[in-house]
Amino acid sequence: MQQLFIAGCGYTGSLVANLALAQGWSVAVHLRDQEKAAALTRAGAEVCLCSMDERDDIPRLPLDGRMLLYSVPPQGGGSIDLRARNFCAALERDQTFPSKIVYLSATSVYGDTGGAVVTEQSPTEPASAMGKRRLDAEQLFQDFCLKHGIPVVILRVSAIYGKGRLPLMQINQGQPLLREELARPSNRIHIDDLARVCLSALLKGTGIYNVSDGHPASMTAYFNACADALQKPRQPQIDLEEARRVMPPLLFNYFMESRVVDNRRMLEDLDISLRYPDLQQGIAASL
Repeated sequence: MQQLFIAGCGYTGSLVANLALAQGWSVAVHLRDQEKAAALTRAGAEVCLCSMDERDDIPRLPLDGRMLLYSVPPQGGGSIDLRARNFCAALERDQTFPSKIVYLSATSVYGDTGGAVVTEQSPTEPASAMGKRRLDAEQLFQDFCLKHGIPVVILRVSAIYGKGRLPLMQINQGQPLLREELARPSNRIHIDDLARVCLSALLKGTGIYNVSDGHPASMTAYFNACADALQKPRQPQIDLEEARRVMPPLLFNYFMESRVVDNRRMLEDLDISLRYPDLQQGIAASL
């Protein structure tokens, strides 16, 4: 029986946990949401409720010898991932080590390439604070695993969408988008495909993988496709200078930071056949 510990059982982690349980795995999880904890307990998972904001708040975790999927998002602010550092420090404190670590990172570690293609060998030059925190955690887990002789896999994940994750609020409020002809390419992965990638990476992954559906589209195109599928009016479109003035800084940065993610290594090495290789299929399955 495969044994798995999931640190950070949010949107992605919960789906991976349920998928693993359905395949007969022994699953233990860490999370902070009591409602989700109750649901996962009923599904057959062992649950640990705690925060990772302070090392001393982390109890001894039941992951010795289990594979580990680390899916805890970094805290807000700064350029280092304090939660990941607290987690690794707690493992050192308790001398409790997994048999393998898969870390869910993000393609933001590449920074803005102006729409150029990035592979796993491309330079990591994050411009955003979040990208810097993700890269910090990558390096932390690589160093930790090298020290303790643990195999490590890094999944650099594109923007995640799926059921419960479509931009309904933005569409309903008519929040403006950058004009289609000005919007740059961005990348996505459907949550169901991501969960399958995670399990495959745990079983057979080595090194670093880009995770995307391989069909980049601008954020404006994505929002428009969602509005069309929901049979709602498309959001108004504005030029660059107005977008800079009226958009929240984080959203504006998403529009400005652009790259095309090469996913061939994921497809070939992890033997993945995507269920939702484009927006039309993925959005339709998410309504």
